[in-house]
Amino acid sequence: MDELSRRKMLLAGGALGALGALGSATPASARSAWNWAASGSVAGAGAPSDPQWVWDDEADQVLGAVIERGEVPRVNELLRTWTRNDQPLPAGLPEDLRQFMEKARQLPSWADQAKLGTAAKFNRTKGIYVGALYGLGSGLMSTAIPREARAVYYSKGGADMKDRISKTAKLGYDVGDLDAFQPRGEMIVTAVKTRMIHAAVRNLLPKSPGWAETSGGQKIPISQADVLVTWHSLPTFVMRKMREWKVRISPAESEAYLHVWQVTAHMLGVRDDFIPATWDAADAQSKQLLDPVLGRTPEGVKLTEVLLDIVAEIDGGLSRPLVSAFSRYTLGDRIGDMIGLSDEPLWEAAIATAWPLLVAFREGVIPLPLVPEAAWTIEEALRKFILVFLSEGKPIHLEIPDTNRPG
Repeated sequence: MDELSRRKMLLAGGALGALGALGSATPASARSAWNWAASGSVAGAGAPSDPQWVWDDEADQVLGAVIERGEVPRVNELLRTWTRNDQPLPAGLPEDLRQFMEKARQLPSWADQAKLGTAAKFNRTKGIYVGALYGLGSGLMSTAIPREARAVYYSKGGADMKDRISKTAKLGYDVGDLDAFQPRGEMIVTAVKTRMIHAAVRNLLPKSPGWAETSGGQKIPISQADVLVTWHSLPTFVMRKMREWKVRISPAESEAYLHVWQVTAHMLGVRDDFIPATWDAADAQSKQLLDPVLGRTPEGVKLTEVLLDIVAEIDGGLSRPLVSAFSRYTLGDRIGDMIGLSDEPLWEAAIATAWPLLVAFREGVIPLPLVPEAAWTIEEALRKFILVFLSEGKPIHLEIPDTNRPG
């Protein structure tokens, strides 16, 4: 895989997770008892289960069997040819895996193609905001989620962090594509493969001494609560920040952007009675699931350094000081300190002054003469960042692991 395609996927920030809201950095085990009402979900009702203790039994059983039979290398080779939503599954897959995948690739009955289309247009028209928030907000802040950072670090891909970041971020990139859930798109494929990777990690990671020593008592990784933490770090966080920035978003666009991520959660195996039905419900759930788990870890700091190194390699693009300053502006000093971002007083002051005026101009609120020169420097840097990360590179193949990180 070439470096360009690695860079391309960091924009999404997605599968590493991200930070949704600024809250206390208490241990995950200290969060309050689950009290989010299933009446606020897309299902409209459900058992009062705590997602902390719910995983993905169907996927976990099938992938456990595939690993036990030693079939992972052959399955990965076959799945390299399965890249588009409309493609049939490759011949030769184990029958239990084939049956699972055929079921897992079906969109939920409540998926609305009109809303998905509106969401695709929204991602295009508001791309500079969404791209900046995914890449320099969510992508970097993923390292402040201890379980996410440790699961990434100690699983097989942790031995090559750049490659791991590019692969795990593919989901966030594909969900914003214009054809995401259309026949010629790739999001269904990416979601199913990601769900299978999660299941494999759940089978493998408990055997890792490094993960077991740092898991905070969690016996099985990537619970439904953990998936929802990642989920909130993307759409909930992005919508909250765009509203804070006073980006003009119509009710239809807001609803559609939520919908594309609701469908994505379902495709990742999240139960419908855990998926928020409205932004109010999402905000309430995010405050319970995301805020209490934030914290600093050695693994998270190492991941931050990898992310910053990738950004620094972009020819003619963003410098590390500007990355740190924009991320601190977006996420706050508390989280910036938590993950080891440098202090950049000059850039931070310039961004705090210029960015709101640039947004106001782009949204038609103020005339051009009121936008300072520094704003155009910042916007141009962000555009280069987004263009490089969206540039076409070699295909990235999501692969099921069969071992943990060596060593």
